[in-house]
Amino acid sequence: MTGTVDHIAGHTFHGRKGEVDNAFRYSIDYVLCDAEEAPKTPLLFRRNRSGLTSLLDRDHGGAPHHGRGAAWVREVLAAHGIAGVATVELLAQPRVLGFVFNPVSFWLCRDGKGALTCVISEVTNTYGDRHCYLCHHDDLRPITAEDHLTATKIFHVSPFQPIEGSYTFRFDIRADRIGIWIDYTAGNGGLIATLTGKRKPLTNAGILRAMLRRPLGARRVLALIHWQAVKLWWKGAAFRARPLPPENEVSR
Repeated sequence: MTGTVDHIAGHTFHGRKGEVDNAFRYSIDYVLCDAEEAPKTPLLFRRNRSGLTSLLDRDHGGAPHHGRGAAWVREVLAAHGIAGVATVELLAQPRVLGFVFNPVSFWLCRDGKGALTCVISEVTNTYGDRHCYLCHHDDLRPITAEDHLTATKIFHVSPFQPIEGSYTFRFDIRADRIGIWIDYTAGNGGLIATLTGKRKPLTNAGILRAMLRRPLGARRVLALIHWQAVKLWWKGAAFRARPLPPENEVSR
C-alpha cells in the first residue's frame, strides 16, 4: 500500500505559569504520515532512507535512535489491552540534513472508521532521555476536540520545572489542520504548550520554503530551547538537576 505525507508548517507556543514569567511563539515544521505504509514522497523527502529531509523509524518508538516505529506502538497497545486500532500515524519533526530532535512527537491511533481513539505522546528531553504518555478514554471512545485527557508527570523535561503535577492534553486532528494543547500544572506553576497549523500535502516547494524560513530544522529548535533556558536562568528560575529517567517507557 502507498500513502502520502502531509506537511504542517505550524506554530508552537509555550507560556510559563507561576512567579517567573516567560513565553515564546515560534514557527515549526512537522510531517504526518501513516507509519505502516510506504508513502509516496517528493524527491526532497525520504521515508526510512537518507535524504535532504527524512522521517526514520529508528528515531521513534523506543529509545532515541534505536526506535522500532509502528511495531513498537503495536506492542504498547497490546500490553495495555487496547484493541481495534486499524491505522497508526506518526506526527513528528523530520530530520533535516541528517539531524533530528523532537521535544514531542505523537503517535495517532485510529479505529476502522478513522476515528482517533488513542494518542501516544512521545517526549524527549535534551539529555537524550525519552518517556511516553498514553492518552485515551477508558472505554476507548473517539477522542474529540473538546475532550481533555490527563496524565501524571513522571519524566524530567525542563530543569526549570519539577517532576510533579499532571498534564492535560487536548487533540484536534482534522483533514485540513491540527491543534494540540498541553496544559502542565504543578502547584501554582506549570506551562501551557501548543502546536497548531494547517495540514497540506508535502511538496518539494514546501520543503524548500521551510528550509529558507526555518533553516537547519531541528538544530534551530534545539538552539531556541537553550536560548529560552538562558532567559529563565537570567530571570532567576530555580534550576533542578537531572534525575534518572523512569523505568517504564510508557505511563498514563
